[in-house]
Amino acid sequence: TDAQIAAIVVAANQVDLDAGKLAVEKSGNAEVKKFAQQMVTDHTAVNQAAVELVTKLKVTPEESDASRGLASSGAETRTKLAALEGDAFDRAYVDNEVAYHEAVIGVLDSQLIPSATNEELKKTLVGVRPAFVAHLEHAQHLQKSLASSHAHGK
Repeated sequence: TDAQIAAIVVAANQVDLDAGKLAVEKSGNAEVKKFAQQMVTDHTAVNQAAVELVTKLKVTPEESDASRGLASSGAETRTKLAALEGDAFDRAYVDNEVAYHEAVIGVLDSQLIPSATNEELKKTLVGVRPAFVAHLEHAQHLQKSLASSHAHGK
């Protein structure tokens, strides 16, 4: 339902926002920090837009297994990341960002966009998709750069 989609969007954004805040605090790598700050900024904006839209549409976000699953796996990931330091943290955070954005794009395409009944909600989901794709590409680029610097013993 649209109410469940709204809750999934908020949960997905919150998970990435929280991971980004952790990376801003923990990473010693300037590029990783910059990427993480971008995730915090962008996902805060998407969440604000989602809240404004559901308020305007008078849709109350409704928890579902999908939104609860996102929140709990996000919490598990943050716990794992928090235990890491240095390069290991940076690589794990960026690997997670790649996997996470791939998963979110997959869910957007296969479930959320096709299931949205409200045209404005559907338009918003379609509208945020390019940002998720850009985040994925940025994360993949960082992933390659971290892998090559690690391989060269830096």
